[in-house]
Amino acid sequence: MSNKTNPGNYFEDFSLGQEIVHATPRTLSEGDASLYTALYGTRFAVHSSDMFAMSLGFEAAPIDDMLAFNVVFGKTVPDISLNAVANLGYAAGRFGVPVYPGDTLRASSRVIGLKENSNAKTGIVFVHSVGHNQRDEPVLDFIRWVMVNKRDPASPAPEPVVPELPVFVADEDLIVPDSLEMGGFDTMLSGSDMLWDDYQTGEKIDHVDGMTIEESDHMLATRLYQNTAKVHFNQHTEKDGRFGRRIVYGGHVISLARAFSFNGLANAFKIATINAGRHVAPVFAGDTVYAWTEVLDKSKLATRSDFGALRLRMIATKDQACGDFPYKDTEGKYDPSVVLDFDFTVLIPRRG
Repeated sequence: MSNKTNPGNYFEDFSLGQEIVHATPRTLSEGDASLYTALYGTRFAVHSSDMFAMSLGFEAAPIDDMLAFNVVFGKTVPDISLNAVANLGYAAGRFGVPVYPGDTLRASSRVIGLKENSNAKTGIVFVHSVGHNQRDEPVLDFIRWVMVNKRDPASPAPEPVVPELPVFVADEDLIVPDSLEMGGFDTMLSGSDMLWDDYQTGEKIDHVDGMTIEESDHMLATRLYQNTAKVHFNQHTEKDGRFGRRIVYGGHVISLARAFSFNGLANAFKIATINAGRHVAPVFAGDTVYAWTEVLDKSKLATRSDFGALRLRMIATKDQACGDFPYKDTEGKYDPSVVLDFDFTVLIPRRG
């Protein structure tokens, strides 16, 4: 076998504290933003209009937060999860400086935990990944853990190390651009007059809309992010895999749910954190995705009076509308329709 190709890392290739610089920096363009809009139908005014964004103190319409996330995530795949069985979860994610068309993103990761599974065929790898722009400013950092195949089940297991992860990112750790000013926030243009003051802890919002995923949609999106994970593309190999077919990249589902959330959360103009997240079940082409959101908490920010934070739980389902808010039963088991459980914090204007 040629040593000039990259077969990806197996579980045995990772070591605690290992630092990985990921290849292929990516310069994002207005074309990337337009294709993202075409794929998901996102309608948030701040990402759609330079005029609207500049009225709030942005340099121009920033790249959608989930587009930036998916691009940084995609950089990590060839080194972290090319031989993955599943991406299991996220924690401690923070969005940094805004990303604009013309910015170049690069990524690096550090291994912070390792644990072999009892079957000795796979193991869990925990990594802290960071994305920077061309000025070396952090645009995003997050922790994720992924189940990775072993090259040889007989190889010795490492000493298990499972990092302690926060339940959520504290308000004082949010990164808020100093330039933002909500005095010019036009609710007629944003599409809703619902602001921070109008949401209550415990409130549930059915986002109503659904979208059926086409095979071409999810593969095009995953290629947009330069995510090379085999499970999303290669039907020749996946027909003999665990599910017998290609699975949809989890970030595609998150992006769909975030786009749906415009209907009910139109003024949540920026994602500040990814507190936690879990892909509960796989999604396939032909599935129709819906979403609903619960307000877990709301908080004023110590340094700002013009906007506040909402901590949200966003649930995505497949082939099940969300008017009844499907989630878990009394025993804590997920409803069979649930595919995503995503805890994140958004910024939203307050009334003056």
